Amino acid sequence: MNPIFVILAGAIGYGATILGWVLAPKSFAFAWLAALSVWVAWPLGGMALVLIHALTGGRWGIAIHGVLAAGARSVFLVPLFVIPYALTATRIYPWLQSGVTQFDNAIYLNESAFLLRGVIYLLIWLILGALVTRAERSAEELARLAPYALILLALTTTFAAIDAIMSLDPTFASSIFGLVFISEVGAISLSVAALALVLSPAPDREALRQIARLLLAFVILWSYLAFMQLLIVWQSDLPHETAWYLPRWRQGWDFIAWLIAFTHFFAPFFTLLSSRAQHSPKAVGFAAASILVGGILHQFWLVAPAAGARSWAIALLTLSALLAMACTNLLAARWTKQIWNWIEA
Repeated sequence: MNPIFVILAGAIGYGATILGWVLAPKSFAFAWLAALSVWVAWPLGGMALVLIHALTGGRWGIAIHGVLAAGARSVFLVPLFVIPYALTATRIYPWLQSGVTQFDNAIYLNESAFLLRGVIYLLIWLILGALVTRAERSAEELARLAPYALILLALTTTFAAIDAIMSLDPTFASSIFGLVFISEVGAISLSVAALALVLSPAPDREALRQIARLLLAFVILWSYLAFMQLLIVWQSDLPHETAWYLPRWRQGWDFIAWLIAFTHFFAPFFTLLSSRAQHSPKAVGFAAASILVGGILHQFWLVAPAAGARSWAIALLTLSALLAMACTNLLAARWTKQIWNWIEA
Protein backbone atom coordinates (compact mmCIF):
# COMPACT_ATOMS: atom_id res chain seq x y z
CA MET A 1 0.00 0.00 0.00
CA ASN A 2 1.21 3.47 -0.89
CA PRO A 3 2.66 5.10 2.27
CA ILE A 4 1.47 8.54 1.14
CA PHE A 5 -2.12 7.29 1.03
CA VAL A 6 -1.74 5.71 4.48
CA ILE A 7 -0.29 8.93 5.92
CA LEU A 8 -3.12 11.02 4.45
CA ALA A 9 -5.78 8.60 5.70
CA GLY A 10 -4.14 8.54 9.13
CA ALA A 11 -4.02 12.34 9.23
CA ILE A 12 -7.75 12.47 8.47
CA GLY A 13 -8.45 9.89 11.16
CA TYR A 14 -6.39 11.67 13.81
CA GLY A 15 -7.75 15.07 12.81
CA ALA A 16 -11.37 13.98 13.16
CA THR A 17 -10.65 12.14 16.39
CA ILE A 18 -8.84 15.06 18.02
CA LEU A 19 -11.63 17.40 16.92
CA GLY A 20 -14.13 15.05 18.55
CA TRP A 21 -12.06 14.99 21.74
CA VAL A 22 -12.20 18.80 21.90
CA LEU A 23 -15.86 19.27 20.94
CA ALA A 24 -17.43 16.15 22.53
CA PRO A 25 -15.07 14.72 25.16
CA LYS A 26 -17.59 12.23 26.56
CA SER A 27 -18.46 10.85 23.12
CA PHE A 28 -14.74 10.64 22.35
CA ALA A 29 -14.09 8.60 25.50
CA PHE A 30 -16.65 5.94 24.57
CA ALA A 31 -15.63 5.97 20.90
CA TRP A 32 -11.96 5.47 21.71
CA LEU A 33 -12.80 2.54 24.00
CA ALA A 34 -14.93 0.94 21.26
CA ALA A 35 -12.16 1.40 18.68
CA LEU A 36 -9.46 0.19 21.07
CA SER A 37 -11.44 -2.95 21.95
CA VAL A 38 -11.56 -3.78 18.22
CA TRP A 39 -7.96 -2.91 17.38
CA VAL A 40 -6.43 -4.74 20.36
CA ALA A 41 -7.73 -7.98 18.84
CA TRP A 42 -5.04 -7.67 16.18
CA PRO A 43 -1.92 -7.87 18.41
CA LEU A 44 -3.45 -10.24 20.97
CA GLY A 45 -5.00 -12.47 18.34
CA GLY A 46 -1.84 -12.40 16.24
CA MET A 47 0.22 -13.63 19.18
CA ALA A 48 -2.33 -16.29 20.08
CA LEU A 49 -2.60 -17.66 16.54
CA VAL A 50 1.18 -17.79 16.10
CA LEU A 51 1.41 -19.77 19.34
CA ILE A 52 -1.50 -22.05 18.44
CA HIS A 53 0.10 -22.85 15.10
CA ALA A 54 3.38 -23.67 16.87
CA LEU A 55 1.49 -26.39 18.78
CA THR A 56 -0.78 -27.70 16.04
CA GLY A 57 1.05 -27.11 12.76
CA GLY A 58 -0.74 -26.89 9.43
CA ARG A 59 -0.31 -24.99 6.17
CA TRP A 60 -2.69 -22.26 7.31
CA GLY A 61 -0.15 -20.88 9.79
CA ILE A 62 2.70 -20.99 7.30
CA ALA A 63 0.70 -19.10 4.68
CA ILE A 64 -0.17 -16.22 7.03
CA HIS A 65 2.79 -16.39 9.42
CA GLY A 66 4.27 -13.09 8.27
CA VAL A 67 0.96 -11.28 8.71
CA LEU A 68 0.34 -12.79 12.16
CA ALA A 69 3.91 -12.03 13.24
CA ALA A 70 3.39 -8.41 12.22
CA GLY A 71 0.23 -8.44 14.31
CA ALA A 72 2.13 -9.80 17.29
CA ARG A 73 4.74 -7.04 16.96
CA SER A 74 2.01 -4.40 16.94
CA VAL A 75 1.51 -5.11 20.64
CA PHE A 76 4.24 -2.52 21.20
CA LEU A 77 1.73 0.12 20.05
CA VAL A 78 -0.75 -0.79 22.79
CA PRO A 79 0.71 1.59 25.44
CA LEU A 80 0.44 4.46 22.95
CA PHE A 81 -3.23 3.78 22.25
CA VAL A 82 -4.03 3.19 25.92
CA ILE A 83 -2.98 6.74 26.88
CA PRO A 84 -6.17 8.49 25.59
CA TYR A 85 -8.25 5.73 27.16
CA ALA A 86 -6.57 6.19 30.54
CA LEU A 87 -6.94 9.98 30.37
CA THR A 88 -10.69 9.77 29.72
CA ALA A 89 -11.61 6.75 31.87
CA THR A 90 -13.41 8.86 34.47
CA ARG A 91 -15.94 9.88 31.80
CA ILE A 92 -16.71 6.24 31.02
CA TYR A 93 -17.01 4.36 34.29
CA PRO A 94 -19.49 5.43 36.98
CA TRP A 95 -17.40 3.75 39.67
CA LEU A 96 -14.49 6.10 38.89
CA GLN A 97 -16.56 9.25 39.21
CA SER A 98 -16.49 11.23 42.45
CA GLY A 99 -19.68 11.52 44.44
CA VAL A 100 -21.09 8.23 43.12
CA THR A 101 -22.46 5.72 45.62
CA GLN A 102 -20.09 2.83 46.22
CA PHE A 103 -21.00 -0.49 44.62
CA ASP A 104 -20.90 -3.94 46.22
CA ASN A 105 -17.76 -4.85 44.24
CA ALA A 106 -15.87 -1.67 45.13
CA ILE A 107 -12.95 -3.78 46.39
CA TYR A 108 -12.30 -4.78 42.77
CA LEU A 109 -13.63 -1.71 40.96
CA ASN A 110 -11.64 1.18 42.34
CA GLU A 111 -9.05 3.50 40.83
CA SER A 112 -5.93 2.01 42.44
CA ALA A 113 -6.81 -1.60 41.62
CA PHE A 114 -7.87 -0.62 38.09
CA LEU A 115 -4.55 1.12 37.38
CA LEU A 116 -2.51 -1.71 38.92
CA ARG A 117 -4.27 -4.38 36.87
CA GLY A 118 -3.91 -2.29 33.71
CA VAL A 119 -0.16 -1.97 34.22
CA ILE A 120 0.10 -5.72 34.82
CA TYR A 121 -1.81 -6.52 31.62
CA LEU A 122 0.39 -4.20 29.58
CA LEU A 123 3.63 -5.59 31.02
CA ILE A 124 2.58 -9.19 30.37
CA TRP A 125 1.50 -8.40 26.79
CA LEU A 126 4.71 -6.51 26.03
CA ILE A 127 6.88 -9.28 27.48
CA LEU A 128 4.96 -11.94 25.56
CA GLY A 129 5.21 -9.86 22.40
CA ALA A 130 8.97 -9.66 22.80
CA LEU A 131 9.26 -13.40 23.50
CA VAL A 132 7.06 -14.38 20.55
CA THR A 133 8.93 -12.04 18.20
CA ARG A 134 12.26 -13.41 19.41
CA ALA A 135 11.16 -17.03 19.00
CA GLU A 136 9.22 -16.70 15.72
CA ARG A 137 12.12 -18.05 13.65
CA SER A 138 12.36 -21.23 15.72
CA ALA A 139 9.38 -23.60 15.70
CA GLU A 140 10.78 -25.53 18.67
CA GLU A 141 11.24 -22.43 20.79
CA LEU A 142 7.74 -21.22 19.94
CA ALA A 143 6.29 -24.63 20.83
CA ARG A 144 8.00 -24.55 24.24
CA LEU A 145 6.73 -21.03 24.89
CA ALA A 146 3.20 -21.58 23.60
CA PRO A 147 1.44 -23.37 26.52
CA TYR A 148 2.51 -20.84 29.16
CA ALA A 149 2.03 -17.84 26.89
CA LEU A 150 -1.47 -18.91 25.82
CA ILE A 151 -2.54 -19.34 29.44
CA LEU A 152 -1.25 -15.86 30.31
CA LEU A 153 -2.90 -14.36 27.23
CA ALA A 154 -6.24 -16.00 28.07
CA LEU A 155 -6.18 -14.81 31.68
CA THR A 156 -5.08 -11.24 30.98
CA THR A 157 -7.44 -10.83 28.01
CA THR A 158 -10.36 -12.11 30.08
CA PHE A 159 -9.76 -9.70 32.94
CA ALA A 160 -8.98 -6.81 30.59
CA ALA A 161 -12.37 -7.33 28.88
CA ILE A 162 -14.09 -7.40 32.26
CA ASP A 163 -12.31 -4.22 33.42
CA ALA A 164 -12.70 -2.25 30.20
CA ILE A 165 -16.12 -3.29 28.88
CA MET A 166 -18.17 -5.32 31.36
CA SER A 167 -17.54 -2.79 34.13
CA LEU A 168 -19.39 -0.13 32.11
CA ASP A 169 -22.25 -1.43 34.25
CA PRO A 170 -20.66 -2.28 37.62
CA THR A 171 -23.72 -4.29 38.69
CA PHE A 172 -23.55 -6.69 35.72
CA ALA A 173 -21.72 -10.01 36.03
CA SER A 174 -21.16 -12.77 33.49
CA SER A 175 -18.88 -15.77 33.87
CA ILE A 176 -18.43 -16.13 30.09
CA PHE A 177 -17.97 -12.48 29.13
CA GLY A 178 -14.21 -12.94 28.83
CA LEU A 179 -14.63 -16.05 26.68
CA VAL A 180 -16.94 -14.17 24.32
CA PHE A 181 -14.28 -11.49 23.94
CA ILE A 182 -11.47 -14.04 23.45
CA SER A 183 -13.40 -15.82 20.70
CA GLU A 184 -13.99 -12.49 19.00
CA VAL A 185 -10.30 -11.62 19.26
CA GLY A 186 -9.47 -14.85 17.44
CA ALA A 187 -12.15 -14.27 14.80
CA ILE A 188 -11.09 -10.68 14.08
CA SER A 189 -7.36 -11.35 13.89
CA LEU A 190 -7.81 -14.45 11.69
CA SER A 191 -10.19 -12.50 9.44
CA VAL A 192 -7.59 -9.78 8.88
CA ALA A 193 -4.96 -12.41 8.07
CA ALA A 194 -7.39 -14.22 5.76
CA LEU A 195 -8.08 -11.00 3.86
CA ALA A 196 -4.32 -10.47 3.47
CA LEU A 197 -3.99 -13.99 2.04
CA VAL A 198 -6.97 -13.56 -0.29
CA LEU A 199 -5.52 -10.31 -1.65
CA SER A 200 -2.12 -11.91 -2.33
CA PRO A 201 -1.27 -12.74 -5.97
CA ALA A 202 -1.53 -16.53 -5.69
CA PRO A 203 -3.07 -17.73 -2.41
CA ASP A 204 -2.40 -21.30 -1.32
CA ARG A 205 -5.76 -23.05 -1.85
CA GLU A 206 -5.16 -25.72 0.80
CA ALA A 207 -4.12 -23.10 3.35
CA LEU A 208 -7.21 -21.11 2.35
CA ARG A 209 -9.42 -24.13 3.01
CA GLN A 210 -7.88 -24.63 6.45
CA ILE A 211 -8.29 -20.95 7.31
CA ALA A 212 -11.93 -21.08 6.16
CA ARG A 213 -12.58 -23.96 8.53
CA LEU A 214 -10.87 -22.16 11.38
CA LEU A 215 -12.98 -19.07 10.67
CA LEU A 216 -16.08 -21.24 10.74
CA ALA A 217 -15.00 -22.66 14.11
CA PHE A 218 -14.49 -19.17 15.55
CA VAL A 219 -17.88 -18.04 14.23
CA ILE A 220 -19.62 -21.02 15.84
CA LEU A 221 -17.75 -20.57 19.13
CA TRP A 222 -18.47 -16.84 19.38
CA SER A 223 -22.12 -17.29 18.43
CA TYR A 224 -22.65 -20.09 20.93
CA LEU A 225 -21.06 -18.18 23.80
CA ALA A 226 -22.82 -14.89 23.02
CA PHE A 227 -26.19 -16.61 22.64
CA MET A 228 -25.77 -18.64 25.84
CA GLN A 229 -24.98 -15.48 27.80
CA LEU A 230 -28.12 -13.82 26.42
CA LEU A 231 -30.24 -16.93 27.04
CA ILE A 232 -29.10 -17.27 30.66
CA VAL A 233 -29.82 -13.62 31.37
CA TRP A 234 -33.23 -13.86 29.68
CA GLN A 235 -34.13 -17.05 31.56
CA SER A 236 -32.98 -15.73 34.96
CA ASP A 237 -34.66 -12.34 34.43
CA LEU A 238 -32.68 -10.72 37.25
CA PRO A 239 -32.73 -6.90 37.38
CA HIS A 240 -28.95 -6.47 37.70
CA GLU A 241 -28.43 -8.67 34.61
CA THR A 242 -31.26 -7.47 32.38
CA ALA A 243 -30.10 -3.89 33.00
CA TRP A 244 -27.09 -4.69 30.78
CA TYR A 245 -29.23 -5.75 27.79
CA LEU A 246 -32.19 -3.37 28.03
CA PRO A 247 -30.29 -0.25 26.84
CA ARG A 248 -28.88 -2.36 24.01
CA TRP A 249 -32.35 -3.39 22.78
CA ARG A 250 -34.03 0.02 22.81
CA GLN A 251 -33.91 3.20 20.74
CA GLY A 252 -32.77 1.43 17.58
CA TRP A 253 -30.05 -0.67 19.15
CA ASP A 254 -32.09 -3.82 18.45
CA PHE A 255 -31.50 -3.16 14.72
CA ILE A 256 -27.73 -3.08 15.36
CA ALA A 257 -28.06 -6.33 17.33
CA TRP A 258 -29.76 -8.07 14.39
CA LEU A 259 -27.16 -6.63 12.03
CA ILE A 260 -24.44 -8.12 14.26
CA ALA A 261 -26.20 -11.49 14.16
CA PHE A 262 -26.25 -11.35 10.35
CA THR A 263 -22.66 -10.18 9.77
CA HIS A 264 -21.04 -12.05 12.65
CA PHE A 265 -22.88 -15.35 12.29
CA PHE A 266 -25.44 -15.97 9.52
CA ALA A 267 -23.48 -14.59 6.53
CA PRO A 268 -20.08 -16.18 7.31
CA PHE A 269 -21.59 -19.38 8.73
CA PHE A 270 -23.69 -20.28 5.69
CA THR A 271 -20.94 -19.12 3.33
CA LEU A 272 -18.21 -21.23 4.92
CA LEU A 273 -20.37 -24.35 5.27
CA SER A 274 -19.85 -25.02 1.57
CA SER A 275 -16.76 -27.05 0.72
CA ARG A 276 -16.59 -25.27 -2.62
CA ALA A 277 -16.66 -21.87 -0.91
CA GLN A 278 -13.81 -22.90 1.39
CA HIS A 279 -11.56 -23.12 -1.68
CA SER A 280 -12.78 -19.83 -3.16
CA PRO A 281 -10.77 -16.67 -2.36
CA LYS A 282 -13.85 -14.53 -3.04
CA ALA A 283 -16.07 -16.54 -0.69
CA VAL A 284 -13.49 -16.68 2.09
CA GLY A 285 -12.75 -12.99 1.61
CA PHE A 286 -16.47 -12.18 1.89
CA ALA A 287 -16.80 -14.24 5.06
CA ALA A 288 -13.70 -12.67 6.61
CA ALA A 289 -14.88 -9.15 5.77
CA SER A 290 -18.32 -9.93 7.20
CA ILE A 291 -16.78 -11.19 10.46
CA LEU A 292 -14.62 -8.08 10.68
CA VAL A 293 -17.63 -5.79 10.20
CA GLY A 294 -19.59 -7.83 12.74
CA GLY A 295 -16.77 -7.54 15.27
CA ILE A 296 -16.64 -3.75 14.89
CA LEU A 297 -20.41 -3.49 15.23
CA HIS A 298 -20.44 -5.78 18.25
CA GLN A 299 -17.85 -3.79 20.19
CA PHE A 300 -19.66 -0.57 19.30
CA TRP A 301 -22.95 -2.14 20.46
CA LEU A 302 -21.36 -3.15 23.75
CA VAL A 303 -19.80 0.25 24.50
CA ALA A 304 -21.87 3.05 22.93
CA PRO A 305 -25.26 2.45 24.65
CA ALA A 306 -23.59 3.06 28.02
CA ALA A 307 -23.01 6.66 26.95
CA GLY A 308 -26.72 7.37 26.57
CA ALA A 309 -27.37 9.98 23.88
CA ARG A 310 -25.36 11.13 20.84
CA SER A 311 -24.65 7.63 19.51
CA TRP A 312 -24.17 9.08 16.00
CA ALA A 313 -21.22 11.14 17.26
CA ILE A 314 -19.74 8.07 18.94
CA ALA A 315 -20.16 6.06 15.72
CA LEU A 316 -18.32 8.64 13.63
CA LEU A 317 -15.56 9.01 16.21
CA THR A 318 -15.20 5.23 16.50
CA LEU A 319 -14.63 4.96 12.75
CA SER A 320 -12.13 7.85 12.73
CA ALA A 321 -10.26 6.37 15.71
CA LEU A 322 -10.13 2.96 14.02
CA LEU A 323 -8.81 4.59 10.85
CA ALA A 324 -6.11 6.38 12.86
CA MET A 325 -5.10 3.19 14.67
CA ALA A 326 -5.03 1.10 11.50
CA CYS A 327 -2.90 3.63 9.62
CA THR A 328 -0.50 3.92 12.55
CA ASN A 329 -0.28 0.14 12.61
CA LEU A 330 0.49 -0.05 8.88
CA LEU A 331 3.18 2.62 9.08
CA ALA A 332 4.74 1.12 12.21
CA ALA A 333 4.77 -2.48 10.93
CA ARG A 334 7.94 -2.07 8.87
CA TRP A 335 9.71 0.00 11.52
CA THR A 336 8.99 -2.41 14.38
CA LYS A 337 10.47 -5.27 12.34
CA GLN A 338 13.60 -3.26 11.51
CA ILE A 339 14.03 -2.14 15.13
CA TRP A 340 13.69 -5.71 16.36
CA ASN A 341 16.26 -6.97 13.86
CA TRP A 342 18.62 -4.22 15.04
CA ILE A 343 18.08 -5.26 18.70
CA GLU A 344 18.79 -8.92 17.87
CA ALA A 345 21.94 -7.95 15.98
